[in-house]
Amino acid sequence: MTRTDQIFSRLSWAIGLATAAFLMLPIVITVVVSFSASPVYTLPPPDWSLRWYEALQRKSGLVEAVILSLNLAVLSTAISLALGTAAAIAVARGQFPGRAGVGTFVVSPLMMPGLVLGVAMLQFFRDIGLRDAYWSLLLAHVVITLPFVMRTLLAAMGSFDFSMIDAARTLGMSYPKAIAKVLIPNLAPAYLTGGLFAFLASMDNYPISIFLTDAWNKTLPIKMLQYLEEQPDPSIAAMSTGLILLAIVVLAIGARTVGLNRMIQG
Repeated sequence: MTRTDQIFSRLSWAIGLATAAFLMLPIVITVVVSFSASPVYTLPPPDWSLRWYEALQRKSGLVEAVILSLNLAVLSTAISLALGTAAAIAVARGQFPGRAGVGTFVVSPLMMPGLVLGVAMLQFFRDIGLRDAYWSLLLAHVVITLPFVMRTLLAAMGSFDFSMIDAARTLGMSYPKAIAKVLIPNLAPAYLTGGLFAFLASMDNYPISIFLTDAWNKTLPIKMLQYLEEQPDPSIAAMSTGLILLAIVVLAIGARTVGLNRMIQG
């Protein structure tokens, strides 16, 4: 390696590390502030304390918001996995006109601003007479999680040998059973990846949920906004730290599961 190559290599590493540090800085600040003893957002913290994590126990409606968000995330992810499988198979194997258009339509929510999508869903649900906040939130979360599952499965199915499905059917399996016994195990990493991103997207959704909640059904991000308006103290940073930890745990479990799956297949 020449001197010039070494300089450019070190410069590339420096730029990459600086970019990573810049992107991670808001997360680090949030975590640090959550352990501050100050009643306001102060950096550096004057003292260290767990008071804001203890204060979460006294937050009214926090447990209900967490349970609702987890409920919506789990159900919407499960529904999206089922619908995404059917849609991906149709696009990957189908021979009907407009096949590519169907794939684009399913992932179109990712291309639209969240606020625009939220207003459109609110108007649509009102037009069809759906006024129940929980079911409106669930349907909306399915719409926003389905693209993550669809895109991941569609990419994975590009390298999947569908003759294995045909072979399973010739051995007496029905088509749904062949999907469950052959397709899903072989595409387990894709299902896990799509499911994890869908789960996190549902848990963290704000711009769509804000239009569909009511006084009795408020997701965690909406509840955090309410706390921020009523009493902006570092307990919000403690909640955010909990969400960051949840994302890390979920992704770590996913990475571990994918690694074990590859070891078993190998």
